[in-house]
Amino acid sequence: MKTKFLTSVAAFAIASATMAGAAYARDQIRVVGSSTVYPFTTAVAEQFGKAGTFKTPVVESTGTGGGFKLFCGGVGADHPDVSNASRAITKTEFENCTKAGVDGIIELKIGFDGLVMSNSKSGPDFKLTRQQVFLALAKQVPGADGQLVDNPYKNWSDVDPSLPNEKIEVLGPPPTSGTRDSFLELYMDQGARKIETLAALRKSDVKAYDVVWKSIREDGAYIDAGENDNLIVQKLEANPQAVGIFGFSFLEENASSIKGAEIEGVIPTFETVADGSFDGARPLFVYFKKQHIDVIPGMKEFIAEYVSDAAIGEDGYLSAKGLVPLPAEELEKVKGAVNALETISGPTS
Repeated sequence: MKTKFLTSVAAFAIASATMAGAAYARDQIRVVGSSTVYPFTTAVAEQFGKAGTFKTPVVESTGTGGGFKLFCGGVGADHPDVSNASRAITKTEFENCTKAGVDGIIELKIGFDGLVMSNSKSGPDFKLTRQQVFLALAKQVPGADGQLVDNPYKNWSDVDPSLPNEKIEVLGPPPTSGTRDSFLELYMDQGARKIETLAALRKSDVKAYDVVWKSIREDGAYIDAGENDNLIVQKLEANPQAVGIFGFSFLEENASSIKGAEIEGVIPTFETVADGSFDGARPLFVYFKKQHIDVIPGMKEFIAEYVSDAAIGEDGYLSAKGLVPLPAEELEKVKGAVNALETISGPTS
């Protein structure tokens, strides 16, 4: 038994030494993940690089799901150090991390963002309810007899006469995106619950109900526009009838050319996202691999820059980019936990 124990210890030591040697071969922090969080982390990376002590981190936009797949792939120089996320890590993703030896994850909740539906300023004004959004974009909707049928709606006015008589054409995120997950939960699920037959289905067969609200139509009304939210904005400018789905920060940065749709009677603004009155508000996260802190140069300092008041504080430079800061009390708790390099034991939400 003693021999077996010593053999295991030796194997662990060799693996650790190998990882450390490989990691030191990379002198630049690597970040992957959410396209929504990308501009915020890029701003922090640029600020961090200006000090000149360490190289500016490389930030890639891979989508939240794609980011976690890379982040949870393992420990060492071949794997990312940081993952941006427009939703919290899931139980499955956390378990995948653990199986791959990633057993020290630091979660930073950086603030809030609003998930908006937007179109060109030269296009029609949209005043939507989440029920209308569900009916416009679900793969199947209740027919006249209450039974599910393939979505028959072609124009927004087919969903509700009060809506513009324009073709339903929505540019949105792909399945790997955390923004897609958030859209399903904040809009599609909540909209489906407002429909009597679907509310009844949710009570009688929740699995069947989940399939309905999670299934987006595939007949061209919803267009997978990839992970590049800036590209969606450009397409909206070129096509005033199209509607795009992305984070509030992109709306704010392009306010001269696009406008946000009113949702449930509330227009998306910095204030309505901050106070929670805009129903599309959601938290944003960044995850750090604790095992890389002492092997990738600058990790601890990069984390310190991210949680600084200069970055995520009420008047921080990320606020100027559209990030809605956490309430003061919550911010202090988050900063305390992250500065102490506390790790999570599983999904926190």
